[in-house]
Amino acid sequence: MIADSRGGSYVSFDDEADLQIALADPITFLLNRRYPLVIDEIQLGGDRVVRAVKQLVDAETTPGRFLLTGSTNFLTVPTISESLAGRVQILRLWPFSEAELVGIVPAAIDRWFEGAPLVADTGATSRDQYLALACRGGYPEAVRLPSHQRSRWFDGYVETVTQRDIAVLADIRKATTLGSLLAWTAGMTAGTLNVSDAARRLQASRAVVTTYLEWLQTVFLVHDLPAWGHGLPSRPVRRAKYHLTDSGLAAGILRTGAQALVLAGAPLAGPLMETFAVNEIARQVSAWPRPCTLSHYRDNQDREIDLVLEGPGGGIVGIEIKATRSPDPRQMRSLAWLRDRLDTIAPETFRAGVLLHAGSQSGKVGDRLHLQPIDSLWTTES
Repeated sequence: MIADSRGGSYVSFDDEADLQIALADPITFLLNRRYPLVIDEIQLGGDRVVRAVKQLVDAETTPGRFLLTGSTNFLTVPTISESLAGRVQILRLWPFSEAELVGIVPAAIDRWFEGAPLVADTGATSRDQYLALACRGGYPEAVRLPSHQRSRWFDGYVETVTQRDIAVLADIRKATTLGSLLAWTAGMTAGTLNVSDAARRLQASRAVVTTYLEWLQTVFLVHDLPAWGHGLPSRPVRRAKYHLTDSGLAAGILRTGAQALVLAGAPLAGPLMETFAVNEIARQVSAWPRPCTLSHYRDNQDREIDLVLEGPGGGIVGIEIKATRSPDPRQMRSLAWLRDRLDTIAPETFRAGVLLHAGSQSGKVGDRLHLQPIDSLWTTES
């Protein structure tokens, strides 16, 4: 659509003929197209095509001549040495956010950093509905499908990505281990992943598990939240926290659905709800006009914060996510501790602590501490 609207051209390297022509003479291939030139599945062109793009960009600095897209983060593919540093703007297209699907411009993140979360008509979503949304996820095709057909779609998607996208780019000698690691990570979503434990259970070396985990991130099936603890006097745990990129994909891999998750004591309800909310925030942050990093916090005193946002000027927002309808302010003790610590060592950096939950309660429960329903993430202010 972009190419058509601007009088440009589109090619996909899924087309073997176009790929072979490009590999044979990439400069001529790129010059003999109308701009803007959209190249889909650019990672299949490898270093040869990417270097040709760099050469043409350096020769003529007119911006926007090339739009490179793909289902793989080609800048992290080992066989592509050229980073295009200083010549490229990177946009990550997540699955749909709920804000996109309901058609609003979200304001929650702005209001958190302002220290004044939304006063909105929120809390209309039931816990059962949240779990149904988490199991649906945000992949465009899955959103359109009825629930009974999504499991097969997720299976096909995983098979395509792991057996085609990764196999084309990597020397994967244990494909079954790759699938098992993805299933293991789905079962651990919203948790820290012990690579040594995973290697032992999957009967693979630590090096293989580490490499395969990196590939799952390269093809956007998994993303991590690094540990955060800048200047805090405690001893933070440095292990990253992992989430599947889509909660619906996680539910599909784990063969669970909303009906099973609504049962009292369902062990996957909490992790999937957390992944759903974290991914919603990550998707909104990706479109936020200001820089913002996402991390998590955990220390040796068992203090945990599910999500730490660090925004402009070092402003900090802490987020806790609970699958309960009846949030307890005592569940915000780690947020209160973080507030007090930062007030001592970095005054004015702590902007808000928010407990997102599956109930309807909304309001301030302490100094810069707030209860908010999860649907406040996609609700406009009243």
